[in-house]
Amino acid sequence: MKQLYVLLLLNLLAFPAVSQPNTAALNQDRRTILQVLQRQTNDWNEGRVDKFMEGYWPSDSLTFVGKAGITYGYQATLANYKKRYPDRASMGTLKFDILHLDFPAPNVAYVIGRWHLTRPKIGDAGGHFTLLWRKIKKRWVIVSDHSS
Repeated sequence: MKQLYVLLLLNLLAFPAVSQPNTAALNQDRRTILQVLQRQTNDWNEGRVDKFMEGYWPSDSLTFVGKAGITYGYQATLANYKKRYPDRASMGTLKFDILHLDFPAPNVAYVIGRWHLTRPKIGDAGGHFTLLWRKIKKRWVIVSDHSS
């Protein structure tokens, strides 16, 4: 039994990367995701919906779940944003509050947060969101967005 413990200890010492998460890489990934969200906020607040969408996966497999149901695909999601927010007054000023950011698997992250649109002319709007992210070709992108 003592030999088993020694063997286990030697394995842990020989392969420390397997036994410990790479905190530097996780911290960098966290910063990258938060930077994407900040760029999206800035783009939205400048009225650039097309640039805002660059945070999303440019794929027909992108999913967006909202009050109207499920939208599949990047182009359909972009079209819905443009339909729902046709002008600056309807877009308002966006603010995200990030409540939780986690990495449940390599190259996978999820973010839970609140969104708020300040819209003096037509009334404020807001709700919560859950974003599923994947690192695809070394780039973090939103692959599924559930906003309510």
